[in-house]
Amino acid sequence: MSESTYAAGTATSPAGSVDPAPVLSVAPVVLPVPGRPVDLHVRVSAPLTGSELPVVLLSHGHGRSNNLSSLNGYAPLATYWAAHGFVVVQPTHLSSSTLRLDPGHPEAPLYWRSRAEDMSRILDRFDAIEAAVPQLRGRVDRSRVAVAGHSMGGHTASMLLGARLTDPLDGTEANLTEPRITAGVLLAAPGRGGDALSAYAAEHYTFFRTMDFSRMTTPALVVAGDKDASTHLTVLGPRWHTDPYVLAPGRKSLLTLFGAEHGLGGVSGYDVAETTDESPERVAAVQRLTWAYLRGEFHPGDPAWQAAQDALTSGPDAVGRVESKQG
Repeated sequence: MSESTYAAGTATSPAGSVDPAPVLSVAPVVLPVPGRPVDLHVRVSAPLTGSELPVVLLSHGHGRSNNLSSLNGYAPLATYWAAHGFVVVQPTHLSSSTLRLDPGHPEAPLYWRSRAEDMSRILDRFDAIEAAVPQLRGRVDRSRVAVAGHSMGGHTASMLLGARLTDPLDGTEANLTEPRITAGVLLAAPGRGGDALSAYAAEHYTFFRTMDFSRMTTPALVVAGDKDASTHLTVLGPRWHTDPYVLAPGRKSLLTLFGAEHGLGGVSGYDVAETTDESPERVAAVQRLTWAYLRGEFHPGDPAWQAAQDALTSGPDAVGRVESKQG
């Protein structure tokens, strides 16, 4: 495949960056799902040009805002990735505040299992997505699929990449690994359970208690802020969010962002009031580093990942540090 084809018809610089293409974004694409309380609504964003485009499934978090935790959030990431050569699909999970579902549902409020199932459903129904967005027809490479998620979306991504837990409702092991997904990006994702949890998390989010990364073998980039204490969830402080890197086997990279809190500068939306560490510069760094990582995963030998690290994680102006392991 030619460089220009992969990069949505844009030129690649010696530093490994790609000029952005105009983005097409369509929402809602409605996928009927029997047995789900509501149909599955997704947003699809893609470059207007290019072919053989890889797919990123982007899972939203569970914040206080009314609309960011839905297909309408995470524009800083979705738009950037789409402009640089990916098809980005964002579902509205059942945990979204926009749906106002019955709080008495057994999986409420976070719907951990349904979230992961949403992503597999999207892959199952990609013919319907292409039919609803005819500009995509014949341009998508369905053999190259990644999952990305922020906060609770990071938990969703972890499950799809191979993490396991014990279902508190019936005591069975939950294995939601999705073999069609071959790479992941975990942004401020939850860590292990057990004694790492706060009393509040252990009581209210019981599925967190048994979170196990020992079989999460799919390659992934874990992004964590060194000021992301998340005291309502963990007693370990910021290092809890590095667990998916530290405890998971296989090829992994860890990006630790200096000074970043849970919002990682504001990745969930533009000018978000609940972002406690707002920084357009940090968001720009996250955009480029996550894109470069995924580009490298889907196009081995591409210089983008190393170039992004050299530009952003070295020298006196470094935004963070990267470490990697092979197993």
